[in-house]
Amino acid sequence: MSVARPDPRRRSIEVEYWVIDDEGRLTEPGELVAASPGAEREFVEPVLEIKTTPCETASELRAELFDRIGAVLEQADELEKGLVPLATPVGDERIRELPSDRTRIQNTVVGEDFEYVRHCAGTHVHVEQQPGREIDQLNALVALDPALALVNSSPYYRGRPMAAGARSKCYRWLAYDDVPHQGWLWRYVSDRAEWTRRLERRHEEFVTVATDAGVSRRTLESNFDPESAVWTPVQFRSSFSTVEWRSPDTALPSQVVSLANRLADLVGDLENTDVRIDGQEGRVTDETITLPEFDAVLEYTDSAIRSGLESDAVRSYLERMGFDVDAYAPLSHEIGGRRHVGPDAARELRLEYAERLERDVRRAKPMHSD
Repeated sequence: MSVARPDPRRRSIEVEYWVIDDEGRLTEPGELVAASPGAEREFVEPVLEIKTTPCETASELRAELFDRIGAVLEQADELEKGLVPLATPVGDERIRELPSDRTRIQNTVVGEDFEYVRHCAGTHVHVEQQPGREIDQLNALVALDPALALVNSSPYYRGRPMAAGARSKCYRWLAYDDVPHQGWLWRYVSDRAEWTRRLERRHEEFVTVATDAGVSRRTLESNFDPESAVWTPVQFRSSFSTVEWRSPDTALPSQVVSLANRLADLVGDLENTDVRIDGQEGRVTDETITLPEFDAVLEYTDSAIRSGLESDAVRSYLERMGFDVDAYAPLSHEIGGRRHVGPDAARELRLEYAERLERDVRRAKPMHSD
């Protein structure tokens, strides 16, 4: 069902893409970083992040994201490079990090399991906080976390099938397994004070592990604060005054911007909407958003990661929560089904989906010329 939003809140999006050369090999972005505003390096060598500014409307967000990706693609064409909209690089290549104190500390705290994070490319969606309704916005995003299934884009980790949402499994169940509170989805909160207490506890745990491993307090404080020391999928971002959803994979631009805008419409303006927590099913109507109890959300989210839209329970839940599930075609289900993806096949897949991304952007250009 649709939820009326007469005055939508501002929204923005950050999307990460693997960079490849003309033979499908992973490579550094190089000059692509200067091709557009909002283009930035990530912490691993072959990933480029493209960010938008806060946008007032769905059409504005779509236009800006496509314009920025389009500018990067123009430069990439000259350099014989491409952008790959898959959540993992599919193959078994070694993914190198860019040296930094921040990454060194994360490796120290997380340990060898930080290797999983190096193989992940995702999307972050920001929605402007609505004064007085921030907690409802945050809790609604927690309940909507299974919507990650709508854009699952790679089932492979290092050439082997892992889950419909391999990236989400890498993050939540593997990378942060020894520090689970840092990366898991957190329970609903009752007020801002409870959220602050959670952040402070997680930050204290992070600092303890890091200092016990020999990291100096000064280095820690210059790289992390309570907000930046957690990787839970739903967060308040005080510096942007947004609620942020970090769960979805990178995917085709049309897919991620459609999901981002739908999410912003659902949680952006709750002025005339009652948000309640009740039962196991969840439902969105014009007047009410009923969030399932948290344990039920976890079950839906786990199924969204393991099976994606092949799970009937996930499909039904997302439809009740206001998504047109049939409008999405997750790439993960297209490329899945192989027992192993060797180096040549991985390069071919990356080339194929880099071309898909280019077609996706070219088709959208007429939309933001009017």
